[in-house]
Amino acid sequence: MKIAQEYKYEGDDWWEWSVWIDASEDGLNKIKFVEYTLHPTFTKPVRIIKDRKTKFRLETAGWGVFTIYAQAVLQNGEKINMEHDLEFLCDDGTPTYS
Repeated sequence: MKIAQEYKYEGDDWWEWSVWIDASEDGLNKIKFVEYTLHPTFTKPVRIIKDRKTKFRLETAGWGVFTIYAQAVLQNGEKINMEHDLEFLCDDGTPTYS
């Protein structure tokens, strides 16, 4: 179980991006909800996603990269902590560090 991501450059140093839980169907079925913690500059840095159909996908936008922390709370009460370094790549494949 890990965090996956995708992104799209919108121009003017602005990116639309999303993260979700990459796990087997059985693994996803065991999750009750996922609590994502974003950079503190976000208006609402802690977000709870309960939508199993989207693999607990969080969609948002911003201009910089940072580490996303997530806690998957399972149906049985167990908690699994994960982290993911958000990364945006320029058209030439080089990472952006903003």
